[in-house]
Amino acid sequence: MNWLTEIEISFLNSLQEILKCDFLDRFFTGITHLGDAGIIWILIAVVCLFFKKTRKTGICMGMALVMGLIFGNLILKNVIARERPYTYELACMTAEKVKELISLPSDYSFPSGHTQASFAAATSIFMYSKKYGTLAYILAALIAFSRMYLYVHFPTDILGGILLGIIYGIVSFYLIKRFAPRFEKKIS
Repeated sequence: MNWLTEIEISFLNSLQEILKCDFLDRFFTGITHLGDAGIIWILIAVVCLFFKKTRKTGICMGMALVMGLIFGNLILKNVIARERPYTYELACMTAEKVKELISLPSDYSFPSGHTQASFAAATSIFMYSKKYGTLAYILAALIAFSRMYLYVHFPTDILGGILLGIIYGIVSFYLIKRFAPRFEKKIS
């Protein structure tokens, strides 16, 4: 185990020692499930597609989510192949306490797929509406934090997911702007 992994596990253990309580266990378990398979973001994108005023936002969200799925979840996770925090001996005791809250993921850790999808969608929304985008960023940040609280991601997995998600959202926005100018209406 390298020094960065040790620091990150210490940080995750500290989160557990400082914050862990029944209320936050229930709260963050619920929040993290909103991000399962990007479901909340997919639902928002689909709803946006039904309205002319928000259609472009929905398309942007869909593109950003697909980029995250392909580049982050299918390619980067398997190329980097970083183990989850709960697989390290240093983390075993804390992970045992967390295990009963959610079923532990079996795929690799970097980048956080929940975080990546959340920030890709939130950035897409923000590019069209600062007001709704800000609300989306708050939900995205809660989902990202829940992944550390639940001991399934390292802080650098979260930071990587944030950065990649923002990139996917911005790239999707500019691709639509360049190749689909007829959808130029913004939501307020």
